[in-house]
Amino acid sequence: MSEVKNILLCGVGGQGIILASKILATGLIKAGYDVKMSEVHGMAQRGGSVTTQVRYGEKVYSPIIGKGQADVLVSFETMETPRWLDFVKPDGKVVINAYEIPSATILSGAADYPQGVIEDISSKINTTVFKAAELAEALGNIKTMNVIIVGALVKAMGLEEIVDWNEVIAETVKGKFVDVNVKAFNVGIAQVK
Repeated sequence: MSEVKNILLCGVGGQGIILASKILATGLIKAGYDVKMSEVHGMAQRGGSVTTQVRYGEKVYSPIIGKGQADVLVSFETMETPRWLDFVKPDGKVVINAYEIPSATILSGAADYPQGVIEDISSKINTTVFKAAELAEALGNIKTMNVIIVGALVKAMGLEEIVDWNEVIAETVKGKFVDVNVKAFNVGIAQVK
Protein backbone atom coordinates (compact mmCIF):
# COMPACT_ATOMS: atom_id res chain seq x y z
CA MET A 1 0.00 0.00 0.00
CA SER A 2 1.68 3.21 -1.11
CA GLU A 3 -1.26 5.49 -0.32
CA VAL A 4 -1.41 6.82 3.22
CA LYS A 5 -4.70 6.18 5.03
CA ASN A 6 -5.91 8.63 7.66
CA ILE A 7 -8.17 7.74 10.59
CA LEU A 8 -9.40 10.37 13.04
CA LEU A 9 -10.95 9.14 16.29
CA CYS A 10 -12.87 11.58 18.49
CA GLY A 11 -14.85 11.43 21.69
CA VAL A 12 -14.87 12.41 25.33
CA GLY A 13 -12.29 11.81 28.04
CA GLY A 14 -12.72 8.45 29.74
CA GLN A 15 -14.04 6.60 26.68
CA GLY A 16 -10.77 4.80 26.00
CA ILE A 17 -9.98 6.51 22.71
CA ILE A 18 -6.23 6.50 23.30
CA LEU A 19 -6.23 2.77 24.11
CA ALA A 20 -8.33 2.14 21.00
CA SER A 21 -5.79 4.03 18.90
CA LYS A 22 -2.89 2.14 20.47
CA ILE A 23 -4.53 -1.19 19.62
CA LEU A 24 -5.08 -0.03 16.04
CA ALA A 25 -1.56 1.41 15.66
CA THR A 26 0.10 -1.68 17.21
CA GLY A 27 -1.73 -3.99 14.80
CA LEU A 28 -0.81 -1.86 11.80
CA ILE A 29 2.87 -1.76 12.85
CA LYS A 30 2.88 -5.56 13.28
CA ALA A 31 1.44 -5.82 9.75
CA GLY A 32 4.44 -3.93 8.41
CA TYR A 33 2.98 -0.47 7.85
CA ASP A 34 4.72 2.76 8.73
CA VAL A 35 2.40 4.25 11.36
CA LYS A 36 2.24 7.68 12.97
CA MET A 37 -0.17 8.51 15.79
CA SER A 38 -0.90 11.76 17.58
CA GLU A 39 -3.25 12.48 20.42
CA VAL A 40 -4.88 15.57 21.87
CA HIS A 41 -6.26 15.26 25.38
CA GLY A 42 -7.66 18.74 26.00
CA MET A 43 -9.64 18.62 29.24
CA ALA A 44 -9.96 14.85 28.92
CA GLN A 45 -9.98 14.14 32.63
CA ARG A 46 -12.91 16.50 33.02
CA GLY A 47 -15.02 14.97 30.26
CA GLY A 48 -13.60 17.20 27.56
CA SER A 49 -12.88 16.43 23.92
CA VAL A 50 -10.22 13.86 23.02
CA THR A 51 -8.93 13.11 19.53
CA THR A 52 -6.33 10.78 18.14
CA GLN A 53 -5.04 10.61 14.62
CA VAL A 54 -3.67 7.40 13.13
CA ARG A 55 -1.95 7.54 9.74
CA TYR A 56 -0.54 4.46 8.04
CA GLY A 57 0.94 3.39 4.74
CA GLU A 58 4.24 2.48 3.10
CA LYS A 59 5.85 5.72 4.33
CA VAL A 60 4.19 8.31 6.58
CA TYR A 61 6.00 11.60 7.17
CA SER A 62 3.69 13.33 9.65
CA PRO A 63 1.25 12.24 12.37
CA ILE A 64 -1.12 15.13 11.66
CA ILE A 65 -4.27 14.90 9.54
CA GLY A 66 -5.31 18.19 7.97
CA LYS A 67 -8.84 19.35 7.23
CA GLY A 68 -10.40 17.40 4.39
CA GLN A 69 -7.85 14.55 4.64
CA ALA A 70 -9.40 11.89 6.91
CA ASP A 71 -10.51 8.73 5.14
CA VAL A 72 -12.54 7.79 8.22
CA LEU A 73 -13.85 9.76 11.18
CA VAL A 74 -14.73 7.49 14.10
CA SER A 75 -16.83 9.23 16.71
CA PHE A 76 -17.15 7.58 20.11
CA GLU A 77 -19.77 10.16 21.21
CA THR A 78 -22.52 11.62 19.03
CA MET A 79 -22.04 15.34 19.73
CA GLU A 80 -18.29 15.18 19.00
CA THR A 81 -18.97 14.18 15.39
CA PRO A 82 -19.90 17.60 13.95
CA ARG A 83 -16.87 19.19 15.65
CA TRP A 84 -14.51 17.10 13.50
CA LEU A 85 -16.54 16.67 10.29
CA ASP A 86 -14.41 19.25 8.41
CA PHE A 87 -11.50 16.80 8.58
CA VAL A 88 -13.24 14.14 6.48
CA LYS A 89 -12.51 13.82 2.74
CA PRO A 90 -15.49 14.47 0.46
CA ASP A 91 -15.56 10.73 -0.31
CA GLY A 92 -14.63 9.73 3.25
CA LYS A 93 -16.68 7.83 5.78
CA VAL A 94 -18.04 8.58 9.23
CA VAL A 95 -18.68 5.95 11.90
CA ILE A 96 -20.80 7.17 14.81
CA ASN A 97 -21.27 5.41 18.10
CA ALA A 98 -24.80 6.56 19.00
CA TYR A 99 -23.89 7.40 22.58
CA GLU A 100 -24.56 10.64 24.45
CA ILE A 101 -22.42 12.07 27.24
CA PRO A 102 -23.96 15.35 28.38
CA SER A 103 -21.49 18.22 28.81
CA ALA A 104 -21.37 20.33 31.98
CA THR A 105 -23.48 22.97 30.22
CA ILE A 106 -26.16 20.40 29.45
CA LEU A 107 -26.01 18.87 32.93
CA SER A 108 -26.47 22.31 34.50
CA GLY A 109 -29.60 22.89 32.43
CA ALA A 110 -28.09 25.84 30.54
CA ALA A 111 -28.42 23.97 27.21
CA ASP A 112 -30.09 20.93 25.72
CA TYR A 113 -28.32 18.02 24.06
CA PRO A 114 -28.49 18.74 20.30
CA GLN A 115 -31.06 16.69 18.43
CA GLY A 116 -30.84 15.44 14.85
CA VAL A 117 -27.02 15.28 14.74
CA ILE A 118 -26.88 11.79 13.23
CA GLU A 119 -29.61 12.49 10.68
CA ASP A 120 -27.93 15.74 9.60
CA ILE A 121 -24.51 14.13 9.14
CA SER A 122 -25.99 11.05 7.42
CA SER A 123 -27.61 13.32 4.82
CA LYS A 124 -24.19 14.80 3.90
CA ILE A 125 -21.71 11.94 3.98
CA ASN A 126 -21.39 8.13 3.98
CA THR A 127 -22.26 7.34 7.60
CA THR A 128 -22.50 4.15 9.64
CA VAL A 129 -24.18 4.29 13.04
CA PHE A 130 -24.25 1.65 15.74
CA LYS A 131 -24.67 1.42 19.51
CA ALA A 132 -21.44 0.07 20.95
CA ALA A 133 -22.57 0.82 24.52
CA GLU A 134 -25.47 -1.62 24.28
CA LEU A 135 -23.15 -4.28 22.88
CA ALA A 136 -20.60 -3.63 25.65
CA GLU A 137 -23.28 -3.86 28.33
CA ALA A 138 -24.35 -7.21 26.86
CA LEU A 139 -20.75 -8.38 27.39
CA GLY A 140 -20.99 -7.23 31.00
CA ASN A 141 -18.43 -4.42 30.77
CA ILE A 142 -19.34 -0.97 29.41
CA LYS A 143 -15.64 -0.11 29.23
CA THR A 144 -15.22 -2.49 26.27
CA MET A 145 -17.17 -0.07 24.07
CA ASN A 146 -13.90 1.31 22.68
CA VAL A 147 -12.61 -2.12 21.61
CA ILE A 148 -15.96 -2.94 19.98
CA ILE A 149 -15.53 0.23 17.92
CA VAL A 150 -11.97 -0.79 16.97
CA GLY A 151 -13.24 -4.20 15.82
CA ALA A 152 -15.88 -2.57 13.63
CA LEU A 153 -13.31 -0.15 12.20
CA VAL A 154 -10.81 -2.93 11.45
CA LYS A 155 -13.50 -4.91 9.61
CA ALA A 156 -14.82 -1.88 7.73
CA MET A 157 -11.32 -1.07 6.47
CA GLY A 158 -10.58 -4.67 5.48
CA LEU A 159 -7.78 -5.05 8.03
CA GLU A 160 -9.11 -8.04 9.97
CA GLU A 161 -6.74 -10.54 8.29
CA ILE A 162 -3.48 -8.54 8.40
CA VAL A 163 -2.40 -9.68 11.89
CA ASP A 164 -3.58 -11.74 14.84
CA TRP A 165 -5.65 -9.05 16.53
CA ASN A 166 -6.18 -11.26 19.61
CA GLU A 167 -2.41 -11.20 20.10
CA VAL A 168 -2.35 -7.41 19.62
CA ILE A 169 -5.06 -6.99 22.27
CA ALA A 170 -3.19 -9.32 24.66
CA GLU A 171 -0.10 -7.11 24.29
CA THR A 172 -1.98 -3.84 24.65
CA VAL A 173 -4.53 -4.24 27.48
CA LYS A 174 -4.01 -5.29 31.09
CA GLY A 175 -3.90 -9.07 31.54
CA LYS A 176 -7.13 -9.47 33.48
CA PHE A 177 -9.06 -7.63 30.75
CA VAL A 178 -7.69 -9.52 27.71
CA ASP A 179 -10.51 -12.08 27.41
CA VAL A 180 -13.38 -9.60 27.58
CA ASN A 181 -11.62 -7.27 25.14
CA VAL A 182 -11.00 -10.08 22.64
CA LYS A 183 -14.73 -10.83 22.84
CA ALA A 184 -15.50 -7.13 22.40
CA PHE A 185 -13.25 -6.88 19.35
CA ASN A 186 -15.04 -9.84 17.73
CA VAL A 187 -18.44 -8.32 18.55
CA GLY A 188 -17.29 -5.19 16.73
CA ILE A 189 -16.15 -7.18 13.70
CA ALA A 190 -19.55 -8.89 13.57
CA GLN A 191 -21.30 -5.49 13.28
CA VAL A 192 -19.87 -4.88 9.81
CA LYS A 193 -21.25 -6.95 6.98
